[in-house]
Amino acid sequence: MTPPAADPASAGLDVGLLGPGWVGSPAASATGDSAYLAALLDAEAALTRAQAALGLAPAGAAEAVTRAADPARFDVGSLAERARGGGNPVIPLVADLTKAVGEEYGPYVHRGATSQDIMDTATMLVAVRTLDLVLADLDRTGEALARLAAEHRATAMPGRTLTQHAVPTTFGLKAAGWRSLVLDARDRITRVRDTLPVQLGGAAGTLAAFSAYGAEDATALVAAYARELGLREPLLPWHTLRTPVADLAGCLALTAGALGKIAVDVLVLARTETAELAEGSGGGSSAMPHKANPVRSTLIAAAARRAPQLAATLYGSLAAEDERPPGAWHAEWEPLRELLRLVGGAARDAVELTGGLRVNADAMRAHLHLAHGLIVSERLSAELAPVLGRARAKELLTELARRSYAEDRSLGELLAEQPELKGIELDELTDPARYTGAAAPLTDRALERR
Repeated sequence: MTPPAADPASAGLDVGLLGPGWVGSPAASATGDSAYLAALLDAEAALTRAQAALGLAPAGAAEAVTRAADPARFDVGSLAERARGGGNPVIPLVADLTKAVGEEYGPYVHRGATSQDIMDTATMLVAVRTLDLVLADLDRTGEALARLAAEHRATAMPGRTLTQHAVPTTFGLKAAGWRSLVLDARDRITRVRDTLPVQLGGAAGTLAAFSAYGAEDATALVAAYARELGLREPLLPWHTLRTPVADLAGCLALTAGALGKIAVDVLVLARTETAELAEGSGGGSSAMPHKANPVRSTLIAAAARRAPQLAATLYGSLAAEDERPPGAWHAEWEPLRELLRLVGGAARDAVELTGGLRVNADAMRAHLHLAHGLIVSERLSAELAPVLGRARAKELLTELARRSYAEDRSLGELLAEQPELKGIELDELTDPARYTGAAAPLTDRALERR
């Protein structure tokens, strides 16, 4: 039996020094080497139990393998080193597990399976366990955003397009939009999680070895294996049919992007000169004591920028030749784990970000007037056209827009001086807070979604 694993830091293993976005998160633990080792052992033990349930192995073998499949009994560092010999960690693990089980039942370890069966199944287990954690954080983020949207349903602020003020909107509608993206991500992750399958096909996806070991219907073993692990039974062995991995790539990249949208909006609105939003607890600077950096948003944004490239590697592995590819399968492991880590860390940070977000409604209101009232020019064009004629309304507003900047005067003030507009109530027409359209009912509508 191999000795317990050494402390990761002292062994020089990855402890997340360069991964502040995911280090210390629940996803970090769920995707670490120890978690992967546990999943590999779970996959091996479940296979023996499934065979025993169908009379293909003694009950004693199932008990012995399950008992021996204790992660604490295996040296993950040694497994990693020896994985170089065969190109994957399952080969040395099977050797160590067989030895741990003992002579009587050792032959039933990994019986009929191939390394990819165990590696893929373990990956699905790691993914399901991590996605459960991500979903819990997405729910918490969605709840925080619902509260923000309801509270700021009528909080007017500048709508910005191509970096410039466009027309007024509300912060409630913006928060409701963020929540909609989070719920989109939640729904996609849930669908993918609920369809992730076991892998069992034997050497080339034909289940032949299981028939050789006495299975009358080898496909029944796949079903029993899926029941043991709580994963789905696949229609076919998917050694080179990588839909489950591609589905994971898609839902994780989308989730990273959905959370990234929140983050980049916060980053823009938290600039010193804007200050419409602020993180509840900013991070410090090594050189500037006055700074409270938006660290949560920064880390989420970093994850969103990395996720698409990681997903691209997984999509690229769909082109997997033969019945087991040399390289395409192997290329999936690290990008998929990194995606799970990044999204898990971003989801953790999103809970903190949205739960502590500070909204400066006064700054939002003040910024509505930065453009001298021109933020409502769209409304004035529509309202004045019936009075002045379309051409004259456009000509007048264009001229007054020029003058408002040149003379540093508000559009409303200049409009009030126009003889042709005498008798028209201009206060309401030029009030940005009264030109938010259907922002409030749209917010209400969005919040009906569960």
